[in-house]
Amino acid sequence: MSKYIISGGNKVEGRLDIRGAKNSVLPIMAASILNESKNTIKNIPDISDVHVMTDILRSLGCKVEYSDYTLYIDSANININSVKEEHMKMLRSSIIVMGAMIGRLNNISISYPGGCSIGARPIDLHLYALDKLGVKISEDRGYIHCNREYLVGNTINLAFPSVGATENAMLAAVKAKGITIINNAAREPEIEDLQSFLNSMGAKVNGAGTSCIQIEGVDKLHSVTHTIIPDRIAIGTYMIASAITGGNLEVDKVIKSHIHPIVSRLEQTGCDIEYKDNGLIIKSPSKILPIDIIKTSPHPGFPTDMQSQLMALLCLSEGSSIFHESIFENRFMHCGELVKMGANIINVTDNICMVKGVNKLIGATVKAPDLRAGAALVLAGLAAEGITEVVNISHVERGYEHIENTLKNLGANIIKI
Repeated sequence: MSKYIISGGNKVEGRLDIRGAKNSVLPIMAASILNESKNTIKNIPDISDVHVMTDILRSLGCKVEYSDYTLYIDSANININSVKEEHMKMLRSSIIVMGAMIGRLNNISISYPGGCSIGARPIDLHLYALDKLGVKISEDRGYIHCNREYLVGNTINLAFPSVGATENAMLAAVKAKGITIINNAAREPEIEDLQSFLNSMGAKVNGAGTSCIQIEGVDKLHSVTHTIIPDRIAIGTYMIASAITGGNLEVDKVIKSHIHPIVSRLEQTGCDIEYKDNGLIIKSPSKILPIDIIKTSPHPGFPTDMQSQLMALLCLSEGSSIFHESIFENRFMHCGELVKMGANIINVTDNICMVKGVNKLIGATVKAPDLRAGAALVLAGLAAEGITEVVNISHVERGYEHIENTLKNLGANIIKI
């Protein structure tokens, strides 16, 4: 298996041009099932999750081509109503095809999804949303079977603002008869991007970015061309790469409202961040300041997908910080790996830990337990004294486009072997 070998100490700085958001690309790829036509989707990152979703779409009968960071998807001739278990187990986000498939077909079968082991992440809210739209659901031997005569708009009250459940409800409701209202909807920027894509193909969706989304069902959709929003999590990760190594970084494309929850926390650590034109410039602090408490929460709160990266930075702060992970119960698996590098981390409970800053981190062999934790270990390695080997990097490759090349171009000493 491949691994990253990092020689710490080099500053990460220069100019960063980032591609589209992983968390936006995947539901939009799934949405292409609905229009029975051609979809041109631009600004696509070259990551393994995109390739798995491509395989899923092809397995259903879609024609898919990927060229020059653009996906061309023709969903006119879908002729399969089930997704292979091998695909679902590789990608947690594969569950998002459920809403689009039942919006297109009368009956479907999919297995339970896989992906990173960062928590139970039950799909009960997804099934609840589809049930409210008139889908009959049964489960048998690890498979979910969905049947419907037709979809009918309804009011869906989500118990938690789940991103995936919100997206599945939106996709299924696009062609439902009547009006669908999703209350307590997720407000993440990727939900807004999905709304933009759906409306560009003729759907009638509004309210994305708020806690109430309204969908008026339509009978027919058409071809669409769309550009994916910048990846706020990838941008935040590289900003921390610069901050943890004492560098300065200029990012070409950011959407201020999307990145602000990350920027505000980095400013608390002493980073100087200035928005400029359509991007920003981050200058690393002379000393990294601790943050009293960081609690992850749904957007516009601090994203759970940035928790482990910020923790890597605060391992080198001059003081103590408390992390409260409120989204996923197994999202502290990187703590033990950071401790191997000399970090001082105390797990108070399963979802609360204290990070006491140390003077330096020491290179070690560490294992990436999931996507964002793997990124955090890479960040720690960039600042560590000596050589760090990060193994199990298939997780990292799910969400970062050739992270080793991007960092190398910004001055880091990192190779993949």
